[in-house]
Amino acid sequence: MSNKKIFTRTIWLLSFVSLFNDIGSEMLVPVMPIYLKSIGFTALWIGLLEGIAEAVVGISKGYFGKLSDDRNQRLPFVQFGYLLSNLSKPLLVIFKNPTWVLFTRSADKLGKGIRTSARDAMLSDECSKDNKGKVFGLHRSMDTIGAAIGPFLALVFLYFYPEQYILLFFLAFIPGSISVVFTLLIKEDQKNVLVKSTKGNFFSYFNYWKTASTEYKKLVTGLLLFALFNSSDVFLLLMVKQLGFNDTHVIGVYIFYNLVYALFSYPLGYLADKIGMRTVFILGLFLFATMYLGMSVVKEEWILYGLFFVYGIYAAATDGISKAWISKVVPSSETATAIGFNASCTSLAMMVSSSLAGLLWVVFNPEVTFIVAGTGVLLVTVYFLIGIKK
Repeated sequence: MSNKKIFTRTIWLLSFVSLFNDIGSEMLVPVMPIYLKSIGFTALWIGLLEGIAEAVVGISKGYFGKLSDDRNQRLPFVQFGYLLSNLSKPLLVIFKNPTWVLFTRSADKLGKGIRTSARDAMLSDECSKDNKGKVFGLHRSMDTIGAAIGPFLALVFLYFYPEQYILLFFLAFIPGSISVVFTLLIKEDQKNVLVKSTKGNFFSYFNYWKTASTEYKKLVTGLLLFALFNSSDVFLLLMVKQLGFNDTHVIGVYIFYNLVYALFSYPLGYLADKIGMRTVFILGLFLFATMYLGMSVVKEEWILYGLFFVYGIYAAATDGISKAWISKVVPSSETATAIGFNASCTSLAMMVSSSLAGLLWVVFNPEVTFIVAGTGVLLVTVYFLIGIKK
């Protein structure tokens, strides 16, 4: 592949798909905990709901990632996954029954699970090993720009129509539909269409661990240890609300975080290609610990925004970087399986961490939730410093 053209048509289209999808999805993220509390969900139940939803997306990422590799296809998974997630948005508020909320929230996450590993593998297939940090960094940047625009649109809407959460869920369907249209413009290379056997049950992709390289196993072990302390971001937003800030501030800090995330994703991806994925990722872990320990003591508004600035850089230094790192240490024919396996196990770990975070919040106090997470990630950082040499 020529180094003159790092960002291909497919990379740009996938980036715009993520941009518009995240505008729709992230319109709802900052109001999701507020809406759930308004229909009777406690912090514990929100934690359990988010944990189950993350488990659904994780397990499906593993299965559909392996299926994508076995069928040597990416695009059908990308297209259907985005379609399913978009359809779930308006369905979420049709009924307020907890079972229905769980079902539709899980459908949204299932769509994410269907598409993500195939999409990331498609991104990886489009670039050389020397440019993976840049490509994943660009994609995360575009994705996160959408994650900043979405909450901003929600903020403007709620300013004129306070507490009209249900209508907002229906409006989020519009940019999501645009992202689905963009998937129809993507063309998949049909060469080498050798289809592997797909025998096995839904969880057969876990067998990948037996044949994976030692380098991959060490990396994924560290990522899973991190996930055990990395609960859903809804707890950060609940904490902002707990500190006495109004809905405008809750959404405002979330927009600010995503702007920082978007701004630093490509530069940190570029840096990771130059100095190594490990170095940049470890920096991200330190910043995560700083954020969470800081949230346990923050009182002033300016400190709150400072912590969310740190959190934005953390996200830019870890999210896309971890996928790029995995794609560098596995063969291209196993990329979707490798990324999907990690995502599956990570989501199961985050189900535990989100449930534990909700429990600590209710049984003790919110500050304990953040102290435990921040301290735990400092220990995980030691693993990456000692256990992974490059």
